[in-house]
Amino acid sequence: MPVQLAYLSVILIWATTPLAIQWSTQGAGFAFAVFSRMLIGVLVGAGVLAMCRIPFPLHAHARRVYLVGGASLFAGMALTYWAARHVHSGLISVMFGLSPLAAAVMAALWLGERSLTRRRIAGAVLGVGGLAVIFVQGGLAGGPMAVAGLLALLVAMTCYTAGMVWIKRIGNDSPPLATTVGTVAVALPGFALVWWLAEGRVPVDLPLRALSAIVYLGVFGSVIGFAAYYHCIRHLEASRVALITLITPVLALLLGQALNGEHTTPRLWTGVVMILCGLVLHQWEVFVRRARPG
Repeated sequence: MPVQLAYLSVILIWATTPLAIQWSTQGAGFAFAVFSRMLIGVLVGAGVLAMCRIPFPLHAHARRVYLVGGASLFAGMALTYWAARHVHSGLISVMFGLSPLAAAVMAALWLGERSLTRRRIAGAVLGVGGLAVIFVQGGLAGGPMAVAGLLALLVAMTCYTAGMVWIKRIGNDSPPLATTVGTVAVALPGFALVWWLAEGRVPVDLPLRALSAIVYLGVFGSVIGFAAYYHCIRHLEASRVALITLITPVLALLLGQALNGEHTTPRLWTGVVMILCGLVLHQWEVFVRRARPG
């Protein structure tokens, strides 16, 4: 898959994920929603591996990737699904939008990437500031549970970003889909245990929208999205992969406006401009290099 197509796929899938997560928990507990999503993802992914005869490496190096990816996936998704009950879906994108800063620091420490230049830090800060302008002001008025949700999302973002950067350090030569299936399979027992302890039952009369959201997240969010995501990790700097989370909140907001009738304000467009300027500033070296002849 061309890396440009993979990058675009991740953006589109992640833009729809926050709203789908909230829909999937309506009429079903958060633990059942995330467990059933991951179970669908493993079954679909394993089926595709078998039909397409894609190799599934089990050597020590591959197992390390699966273990690191699975641990970060479990921590990140369990906390995100719990937090989704207490915060606006847009805030999920906001908190994960902080990952470029975290990824830049981790990549500099673990990978030796030149990811902490002043221009890149300024661009990431400007982008995160744009996200804050759009979402955070109204999101902190939800009381103690909203604050707890934001803290859970912050921890989830940190775990998820650490897993991404650590996989980049390990080096992953497995097929992206195999990495996806291995990662989700490692995390699945943890999700099953959380579901058993927190809820322990299958919801009765699951709403169609919740069921559709679970299936969508299981197929696109857990299989196609993760496969494209790991493909990007293999071919791009970790800090640049994390920039996806600066784009997706804007698209998520526009989708929310179209699907849920959310009202747009001047604050929204101010935030959009800040995000776009931050992206240009953070990627300035890439723009200059592509503009040069030859």
